[in-house]
This record gives sequence, structure tokens and C-alpha cells, in this order.
Amino acid sequence: MTVKDIFVHVDGAKGNDARVDAAIDLANQHGALLTGVYVVSRPVIPAYAEVQISEEVLKAQASALQESAEQAHETFLSATAVKNLDAEWRCYEGMTDSVLTQEARTADVLIVGQHDPDEDIFPGGRDMPDHVILSAGRPVLIIPYTYHSEGFGKRILVAWDGSSRATRAVHDALPFLQMADEVCVMVANPEGESRVGVEPGSQITAHLLRHGVKAEAAHITNHDVKSGELLLSRAADMRADMIVCGAYGHSRWKELILGGVTDHLLDHMPVPILMSH
Repeated sequence: MTVKDIFVHVDGAKGNDARVDAAIDLANQHGALLTGVYVVSRPVIPAYAEVQISEEVLKAQASALQESAEQAHETFLSATAVKNLDAEWRCYEGMTDSVLTQEARTADVLIVGQHDPDEDIFPGGRDMPDHVILSAGRPVLIIPYTYHSEGFGKRILVAWDGSSRATRAVHDALPFLQMADEVCVMVANPEGESRVGVEPGSQITAHLLRHGVKAEAAHITNHDVKSGELLLSRAADMRADMIVCGAYGHSRWKELILGGVTDHLLDHMPVPILMSH
């Protein structure tokens, strides 16, 4: 797979600038078209409350939303013009997660921001990025809302458990893995059957090597520590600047109740994470 269509969610959140910068860098690396997607999400107002709001207030609110969209458009075009990048702009009204899910289906990768609990200001925002990851059918690159690093994708940690989700994530990430200087295929708390004398993860590592990826296999077993914590510890040890992971091996609600690797990574992500479901 080659990366020729990159979509990035543009909004007014504090992590927006870093997210757009990451998208611009990625588009430059791959010679891809970058499409900025902005969603005008009007606050949900109960009918009984709306009748008490004057028409002037509603018009002022609509004007403010439109002004924010126009400002975001100008900022996006200016940023991409500086990099001499091929870029497009799309603006919709609706629920953020639903719009992005539909848009992602015509992209090679969709870039969104990590959920920031302090900025639950848009309808559909609370379900970001979980709903998009589960529904888009395309790889989703999540950028931490506190992210300030310059450049990523040189040292990549691949979370591998042999599942269909992990398999899809690895193959979706192949263009990024091929450009990396170092790739570690990490198996945390291996489960199930394995070939005698064969390092867990070595077969997918050999497959990646045949595709020109500089990969090595590693595993760790410590059942006193959750797999998500082991993966983040390994990422810190190798100074990884990107993680590749399959998303939601169980239902999202089961992971929320019992705790799962996906939710742990999304809550504590130190670097961008590419997820596929």
C-alpha cells in the first residue's frame, strides 16, 4: 500500500496545531494529498430550553461557529502553503465522530487527536477517537493532545498478539514501517500455542524483513503487569516515537469495564499511535 490520501481532523482544540503539523510532515514524506476536515457541531440544546433562547442569541452562536470554521480554514491553508503541499479543505455540519467515520473511508489514513477530557465541547467529541477507530475500516493515526515532538516514525514499536486486528494494523502501517530506522515487534504476555524454540513474533518479523523493514522481535512475560503497561514500558526503553497496534480485541464496553490494551494506550499514549480494527 502507498499513502496518497491523508485526511486530518481540524478543530479548535489545544492539540490541533501539533496534529496538523504531524499531518503535514507525513504528507510531505509520502507525497500525499492532505485533506483537512472540519466539522461544525452545534451544541445540543433541549427543545424546552431552546424556546427560551432569543433568536438574536441563536444567530450570534451560528455566526461564531461560522467564524471559527473560516479561521480554521485560513490557518490550514496557510500552513500547507508554507510547505508547498497539495491540500484540500472540507467543512461539514454534523456529529464529529460520524462525519470523520464517513470521510475516513476514502483515505489511506485518518489523523485525529487523542480524547482530551477537559475539552468535551463538541457533540460526538466524547466518542473520539474510539468510534472512528471501530467504524471507519481504515487505519487511524491518533496524536496525543499534549504532543509537541518534532517528527515521528523513526523508531516504531509494533504491538503484536497474532490477532486479526494486529495483522491488519501491521499491514496498514507497512509504508511507515518501511521508512523507519528501527522497528521492534513486541509480544507482551504471549498466549496460546507457539512453535518450540521460536521467538514469539519472529514469523511476522521475518515477513516484515522481506518487505524491507528493519525489524526485530522481542517478548516479555510478566503476568503481574498488564500488557498495556508492558508495551508502554518497552516503548520508553527504546525511545519509540510511534506505536502500531490492533484495536479492541474485545467489545469496547468489555474493555471499558475490565480494562484492555486499547483503552490503556489511548488514555496514556506518549507518542502517536496507528490503530486498525
